Amino acid sequence: MDGDRLVYGAEHGLSRRAALVTTLGSTFALAVQPVQAQTMIVTAADGLTAGAVKVKTKDGKEMDAYRAMPASGQGFGTVLVVQEIFGVHAHIADMCRRFAKAGYYAIAPELYFRQGDPKTYTEIPKLFSELVSKVPDEQVMGDLDSAVAFAKGEGKADTAKLGITGFCWGGRIVWMYDAHSPAVRPVLPGTARWCGPAPSCSRRTRSIS
Repeated sequence: MDGDRLVYGAEHGLSRRAALVTTLGSTFALAVQPVQAQTMIVTAADGLTAGAVKVKTKDGKEMDAYRAMPASGQGFGTVLVVQEIFGVHAHIADMCRRFAKAGYYAIAPELYFRQGDPKTYTEIPKLFSELVSKVPDEQVMGDLDSAVAFAKGEGKADTAKLGITGFCWGGRIVWMYDAHSPAVRPVLPGTARWCGPAPSCSRRTRSIS
């Protein structure tokens, strides 16, 4: 599944709620419904290798992630795309495809997978209190490291050219991971905004092109 459209699954006997949470990167979280189709930007996956993958974490678990890259070539600069509080939904998958269209290998890991599925929540306060607040920073740093290792292992990405971008909750994680990993070259400007306390770290903006 490349995330190009919303999938409700009625034709397969699924309820709308069940279908909304079936495929990583294929739709939006319940808490942000309804989504107006006319306001959506959808990046097609033609010319790309794009879809859900399984990433092995440091503690031996399997973490879902959405990955997109050009269909041919190798040595692509690598971009970690860090989710909003709503998880890896259709917009985050679309961001991966946009980076891939520009010649990058982009991967968005599902960073809440141990604590639960944010896409099933209908109320944002409950999402914060019951799930987001229980995700430790150390876990997130390790899982991002695992996503980088996965990218390197596929043989298409050049992880020596590693960048990171994030949205909402992910903006804070961008700055933290920049401080955590010496491999990160830039923090991509204009996209790193955070919810929550500001981390203490420096900013680096060297090119990964």
